[in-house]
Amino acid sequence: MEEQSPFEAFDLQNKPLKRRRKLLPLWIKVFIWIFFFAAFVSILFLAFGFYLNTINLSIYGLKTEDVYTPTGIFTCILYLYKGAVSYGLWFEKDWGPKAGIIDAFVGFLVCISVMVIIPFFTTPHFNLRLEILILIPYLRSMQKLEYSWKRT
Repeated sequence: MEEQSPFEAFDLQNKPLKRRRKLLPLWIKVFIWIFFFAAFVSILFLAFGFYLNTINLSIYGLKTEDVYTPTGIFTCILYLYKGAVSYGLWFEKDWGPKAGIIDAFVGFLVCISVMVIIPFFTTPHFNLRLEILILIPYLRSMQKLEYSWKRT
């Protein structure tokens, strides 16, 4: 009769029945890696932005050429948050889908403010942001994923 070591019992006890990563659709996996890279680059921009002349940062219609402006810092914070969401989803953290839902709502708020509110303070024009069309299925996927994530 073969005895089971305490380490094997621990591994069997803490191993999830099904990998949560397999619940992620392929298109979300692609965006996870894109935002891992974007978060890393935004860290570099924040650290070494003084040495660079111009940097083109853009997300959800927010555009800037200087990291150390309010728009530049906010853009970098958005990329860092998206990197944190990517980490939570890729490494199967319990908070991953909830952070993704918050990320989608923040994206909606920023897109709507760039489309509707900001044009009243600058040159009046309507700017349709196509990112909002990706945010709708992203939000829906995160809501479905949150339910499935809890069951595994």
